Amino acid sequence: MKEDNKLTILVVGAGGREHALVKKCLSSPLAGRVIAAPGNGGMAAEVDCFSVTVEDVPGMVALARKEQVDLVIVGPEIPLSLGLVDALEAAGILAYGPFRAGAELESSKAFCKDFFARHKIPTADYGNFTEVAPALEYLKAHPAPIVIKASGLAAGKGVIMAETEEEAICAIKGMLEGGDFGQSGCEIVIEEMLFGEEASIHVIASGEDYVCLPASQDHKRAGEGDTGLNTGGMGAYCPTGAITPEIQAAIEESVIRPTLAGLKADGIDYRGTLYAGLMLTKNGPKILEYNVRFGDPETQVLLPMVAGDLVPVLLASAKGQPLPDNLDFHAGAAMVVVLAAEGYPGSYEKGKEIDLPEAVPSEIEIVHAGTMRTESGSTRTAGGRVLGVSAQAPTLQEAADLAYEICDQITFAGKYLRRDIGHRELKRG
Repeated sequence: MKEDNKLTILVVGAGGREHALVKKCLSSPLAGRVIAAPGNGGMAAEVDCFSVTVEDVPGMVALARKEQVDLVIVGPEIPLSLGLVDALEAAGILAYGPFRAGAELESSKAFCKDFFARHKIPTADYGNFTEVAPALEYLKAHPAPIVIKASGLAAGKGVIMAETEEEAICAIKGMLEGGDFGQSGCEIVIEEMLFGEEASIHVIASGEDYVCLPASQDHKRAGEGDTGLNTGGMGAYCPTGAITPEIQAAIEESVIRPTLAGLKADGIDYRGTLYAGLMLTKNGPKILEYNVRFGDPETQVLLPMVAGDLVPVLLASAKGQPLPDNLDFHAGAAMVVVLAAEGYPGSYEKGKEIDLPEAVPSEIEIVHAGTMRTESGSTRTAGGRVLGVSAQAPTLQEAADLAYEICDQITFAGKYLRRDIGHRELKRG
């Protein structure tokens, strides 16, 4: 920390999650300078960005050293799984995010499922497989509908919801023999299909100490009515009425606390985000899987709802220190709508010029996900999920109205979006 007690903060990543983190850090009284690597077009308009890829662990450590960084906030899962936090710690640089051992909760679904079984955390019945024959034998004993998952990291797309035996066999052979999802599909998890409503809880952890962010729901399917291919997320909102105070307490009692106790028992010093994907079944909440970083696009609604300064909390987690008992949140609701490129999550064109409104209401944030900034200062598309338009309002319907009003003012060739984000909650309300 510098003489004026202001922090230099490096945000690692290039997506909407990282732009939301940059915005939150810029609002912190503790932040002196915020930088990003590699960043995107939106971040480049606000902070210095450096062209170091998230996979380049030595390069990221060298950048943190050169720029005299006090705190690194690691956004995506890939650098966490590669041990970036371990390398930064070895260099004497504080980092928010789990060490490599803890990151295996996300980088290996097989490891994660075995962890649940070992620590008696409620989840779907499952089996792990690296060969086709035993996987097909398991399928005979556990007929479709069933879920086939690539065990490794697959950018949120390595999950096949097989409604028929034929679909399940195709998914199994495609991953284990056909190279679907590459190395990530060399081991698969076959698990029981759970039924109910999905929701997620984000936890900031420091050992067994933790603090929860509001419960949220996202929309993974590309099409309205939750149809079409799985994506990284087409929108999200919080809070959700699906998680009542009673259900929240049950999740913390049966899932969150046993997870943190289990990690400690396994010799894993866990610091950072735990993002629990949950199914609210008729037999109570069950965990589908963990991510070990903030969700995207959920971060784009969660961080604006945090009323105070989040940086001291992230700093305490990075140091393994006690966390506050709870966080203060704004009243009301938040929603983010993703503007995507035509063809996503399949192939899509890049380089389309983006026309943004000159001014937006204070309740709105336009978060850049897949964008680049040209030398002339124009902003162009550079990814499948291009922008996120997040809005805060007293009610979810008002947040939706605000978000879609701005969405319609943004133009780029091939723009598409879902117009039913939050539909379950709006029907509930």
